[in-house]
Amino acid sequence: MKKKSVQQIEDSYINLGYKGDKLRKAVEKDKEYKNILKEKKQRLTKRFRITSQEKKKYVMATDSDFEILGKCKQLEKLRLTKEDRSLVKLLKTQLEDDWRTPLIKFINKLMKKYK
Repeated sequence: MKKKSVQQIEDSYINLGYKGDKLRKAVEKDKEYKNILKEKKQRLTKRFRITSQEKKKYVMATDSDFEILGKCKQLEKLRLTKEDRSLVKLLKTQLEDDWRTPLIKFINKLMKKYK
């Protein structure tokens, strides 16, 4: 039997009348759905070479999160200017659970520079 996609699983619950929060909860309990997401996360982790430390530090909720971190890691391997290194560091903080604090620090530093 062919494996269902995440969308097909969601659609099957929608057809059963689930919507909104009830749909989300039902889908989150679905074993096949969980397995698909787990496999996808493992593929992305391997593809972008995400370390276990990075997985703990960053909220890797979407494919874009993996792509952003992967590209930041590529940039870090290059000879960047001090400003660009600082920008890459800021970009990575946006993947953290508390991304606002580093952003405020960065903005304050920038404001201080131009006062």
